[in-house]
Amino acid sequence: MSPRYRNGNQAGRVIAVVADIMALIIGLWILMYLLDANRANDFVQFIHDSARWLAGWSYDLFTFDEAWARVVAGYGLAAVVYLFVGHAIAGRVSRH
Repeated sequence: MSPRYRNGNQAGRVIAVVADIMALIIGLWILMYLLDANRANDFVQFIHDSARWLAGWSYDLFTFDEAWARVVAGYGLAAVVYLFVGHAIAGRVSRH
């Protein structure tokens, strides 16, 4: 966790951790997709369903020819937005 949240408000820490977990789930799905994880596995299916729900607004945003590029760009955009916005909000909350 970033040092600026350690001495700050508890709410800021919680927001930052939630944003990190959301981005971690999406990043984990991207990694599983690229490594061709077994989609019949319950854990892989759970991560895929969670990531698809979290990135519902962006997972089909880009129309690259390659499926891996669509997954990386669409889900990756959601992960970056969650990190950026979550940490920006956490920083604002921690200052007050």
